[in-house]
Amino acid sequence: MPTQSKRFKALAEKNPTPAKNPLPLTQAVTMLKTFGNTKFDQSVEIAMRLGVDPKQADQIVRGSVVLPNGIGKSLRVVVFAKGDLAAQATAAGADEVGAEDLQAKIKGGWTDFDVCIAAPDMMGLVGPLGKVLGPRGLMPSPRAGTVTPEIAKTVKEYKAGKVEFRNDDYGIVHAVVGKVSFTPEKLAENVQAFINFVLQIKPNAVKGQYLKTVSISATMSPGIRLSL
Repeated sequence: MPTQSKRFKALAEKNPTPAKNPLPLTQAVTMLKTFGNTKFDQSVEIAMRLGVDPKQADQIVRGSVVLPNGIGKSLRVVVFAKGDLAAQATAAGADEVGAEDLQAKIKGGWTDFDVCIAAPDMMGLVGPLGKVLGPRGLMPSPRAGTVTPEIAKTVKEYKAGKVEFRNDDYGIVHAVVGKVSFTPEKLAENVQAFINFVLQIKPNAVKGQYLKTVSISATMSPGIRLSL
């Protein structure tokens, strides 16, 4: 079990029993911002424990959402496209656009990007890259919205802070929802927008309680449980 620093223990004492003392969103955000006493701007992450069975394909919760205030980070976006779509991707701000040349670069081990988008007619090139992109969560997929003819729109969304997510093997959804430096209002707005979106995409196969617990934390802070 990893040891906790004196700083972490001191922060945890501000809310020693988070499971027994969940806080309203506004109070939780206010407390979280007091945890930002580091030399860098910490990311803020949300963790939602859902009442799903991760082993059942019809209960997988995954998707992507554009948060109202972004996530405080400019994502590095690459695009597989040719012709007009390639030009649109470049104009929309994609960091790298290509086809066979981009395939060769990635096949050689280059994965210095956060999002990979592909035009539908490019999947013949992208498919063989599954062994490189898949384990890193970078493989384009129609379900995630990263295989699309709307290249320019999708690039702009990700550059503005679009967030992808998928529940893990324990039925928990994790996502970055901002930075500690955000104002309390902007941070709370992002958190609420993410929660609302996950609630909207509840799989029909899920029975019983869907949303079990929600907590927020910073990169180097304890988690704060939200009251539901």
